[in-house]
Order: sequence, then structure tokens, then C-alpha cells
Amino acid sequence: MPDLPERLAEGSRTFVRAYRHEDADEFTARVRESQALHSPWLFPPTDAEGYAAYAGRFIEDPTREGYLVCAREDGGIAGFVNINNIVHGAFRSGAIGYGAFAHTAGRGLMTEGLGLVVRHAFGPLGLHRLEANVRPTNTASLALVRRAGFRLEGYSPDFLHIDGAWRDHERWAITAEMVDRDPSHPPRTIAR
Repeated sequence: MPDLPERLAEGSRTFVRAYRHEDADEFTARVRESQALHSPWLFPPTDAEGYAAYAGRFIEDPTREGYLVCAREDGGIAGFVNINNIVHGAFRSGAIGYGAFAHTAGRGLMTEGLGLVVRHAFGPLGLHRLEANVRPTNTASLALVRRAGFRLEGYSPDFLHIDGAWRDHERWAITAEMVDRDPSHPPRTIAR
């Protein structure tokens, strides 16, 4: 019997687990199917060589954590949530990036999966704050961070170099105090 990947957190419809090198075929197939959904926002790897380098960063680099959001119904990869630039000490923070795959988009799986990753980050990872930087025209991504309980903190002109140009981003964040520890409840937003 093959080794099943460890489920790091589970919800009613999804679970999250770490990237594995063995996921290359499924992940890259889903990326290729989802290029219209992802463009012009993100550009995950479309081939095995690109996936090996991409996943390797999350597997080997202690300043990054990568999670695959999987549907409980069949274990298939529905999307991903990555935490980059992890800093411990007094800061205890990280920057998240994420993407849904077209075959499951609009079904709420990423909302649940992102919530699971947020709780995992504030629990076992020991982080206090997560930040998401979202292009103002990416309405689906903005809706996801709102549903996940992130609050808008600011606007960053020319923040990230994406698709050949420096792009403006809205800065959204969530802290451990904003999240109910009971995984059956969605994160809550604290008024400012």
C-alpha cells in the first residue's frame, strides 16, 4: 500500500497537506487546465522540472511552507496556499499566496482550505500574523481574503513584479487574535 500524505488539517470538505515531489503530474496538469483562471495573476509551474524547483522550495526552505488544498471527496488537489518570507522571533509573520484550480473554482473549497492553513499557521507553526498582497483588480482573490477574515490595511504602489511590470497591490492581513480557534467556525474580522 502506498504511503498516504499526512493531513495537516481537515475541514468538512477539504484537507490540507504538504507538497510532495510525487504530486508533479497532478499539480502541473491542474495548472495547465487553469491557465485562463490564473492569468494574469499568477504563473505556477506547468511542467515536471518547474514543479520540482517550485515544490522543492517549500519542502526544503524553512522560511516557506506550502500546502495543497485537497477535496475530501476524492483527495484530488483543488488548489494551494503558500506561506513565504516566514520570520519568527518577535515578528512571527509570513506572506501568503494562493490559487484555486479551475475544476473546483467557485465551490468554496479554497475558502475552507485557506481557513485551515490560517489556523495551522497560528497553531503548530507558531505565527501571529499573515499578510496577503492582492492586485486591486483581482476581484475573486479579494473576495477570498474577505471571506477568510483578513482586514484591509493599506495600498502598496509598484509592490510586486508580475507579468513583466511592477504592479500595485492591496495589503490584507489577519492576526491570531482575529481567528476563533474552533475549526468549525469561520475566522472573524475585528473592527478597526
